[in-house]
Amino acid sequence: MKKSQTLFAVSLLALAISGCAVTSEPIERSVSEQRAQSDLQTMFADQEPLSGPLTLHQAMARAVKYNLEARLKVMEEAMAQRQVDLARFDMLPRMALSAGYAGRDNVSASSSQSIETGTQSLEPSTSQDRDRGVADLTMVWNVLDFGVSYVSAKQQGDQRLIVQERRRKVIHTIIQDVRSAYWRAVAADSLLSQIDTLMARVEQARDNSQRLSEQRIGDPIQALSYQRALIEATRQLEEQRRALSLAKTELATLINLPLGTDVELAPVADYQVPELKVELDLLEQEALASRPELREQDYQARISAAETRKAMLRLLPGLEFSAGGHYDSNSFLVNQSWADYGVKVTWNLFNVLSAPAAIDVAKAGQEVADARRQAMSMAILAQLHVANANFREARRQFQTSQQLAGLDGQIVEQLRNRYQAQGIGELELIQGELNTLQAELRRDLAYAELRNAYAQLFVSAGVDPLPEVLPDDKVSTIASALASNESRWADGRMGMR
Repeated sequence: MKKSQTLFAVSLLALAISGCAVTSEPIERSVSEQRAQSDLQTMFADQEPLSGPLTLHQAMARAVKYNLEARLKVMEEAMAQRQVDLARFDMLPRMALSAGYAGRDNVSASSSQSIETGTQSLEPSTSQDRDRGVADLTMVWNVLDFGVSYVSAKQQGDQRLIVQERRRKVIHTIIQDVRSAYWRAVAADSLLSQIDTLMARVEQARDNSQRLSEQRIGDPIQALSYQRALIEATRQLEEQRRALSLAKTELATLINLPLGTDVELAPVADYQVPELKVELDLLEQEALASRPELREQDYQARISAAETRKAMLRLLPGLEFSAGGHYDSNSFLVNQSWADYGVKVTWNLFNVLSAPAAIDVAKAGQEVADARRQAMSMAILAQLHVANANFREARRQFQTSQQLAGLDGQIVEQLRNRYQAQGIGELELIQGELNTLQAELRRDLAYAELRNAYAQLFVSAGVDPLPEVLPDDKVSTIASALASNESRWADGRMGMR
């Protein structure tokens, strides 16, 4: 019998252990497919449809409103605000409510024993029911905990402001990326059709040359050299096409359009060369006051200073107030419900020993934050001067590329006239047209770089492309605000924070 009991106990133990085992099942493919379909619908849901050709500022506005990374920063900011709201509750008193049922299998009885004789001096008796209901509502408020919680709530508020600055940085970066992709997409729109036409002509010329070679007409070495030159021209055209063909895909990704959407871009009237009408000294002052990275460091310094105050607060004794209401159904009690209250001073003496070290650590954190901010200030000033140098070089390179494109255009016109008069061969005309295409591509890419370098000056200065408040969040409203701000930059006026 004893052996069977032991075996039963072992079986129960094995069953309990196996029940506690944790297994993880792989996600089924059908679940992943449903998630994929849901994500595709969510990513592009509730977007304003494209109406007409897409302008630069409309593309920027769509990126600001619909770009998934920008949406993520908005959600992080909202979560940070909720964390601030939650931190405020830490300043409230602690209030605990408990209610329940208490019982035992025998009577809670006791007797007394004489300390002189060691004999029982009172027969066993009870003053408590075997089954009873109890309830308590107790509130405790510690002044020291309130002070520490108040400082922590202020720190959480600064963390929310840091998230705002990081969102500003993301907006700056996204708008610059859209600007770069848009101008390259404009170049692709104007040049891809010309590249395709020229590639078709090159392919036809290669076919004609191969037929002549097969018929053994002409010098074979000259024919092979001619075909090699055509293949080299094809390779150059393919490289140019590859560089341009992805521009619209990148633009669609940035403005969160479904990939493969045929985007019609607004035509560009001419190549306007921007001029910087703001003094560099003013941009330096604005950069040191407005760059998101430096403002984030300002908030970090304030958080570090608050850590010092918290360390000093923990040196103080805590004053604790308590009050509560109680109920007990015990029939032996004269008063089954009562209230109590009290005041208590608490002081963790070990905090007195550790506080100096904690204060030193907090002060060291402040010094590190100050040093980091100063180093970052120097780096930001360097970025501003580099952006200024890049702008001047980009303007010079664009002017040179524009002159070369103009000359190549005149040359190809002369080559066409000679080809029609049968003064030159088709290969020479194709090479001239290829040179013209390359010159136009370099000009358009140089112009894109010029526009980016000009805008990068204001990004380096921390100037926001959007005002803090907009009347609504329509794409047209955001685009209008972006265009208005850029117009002020062109006039030498900046919207200071």
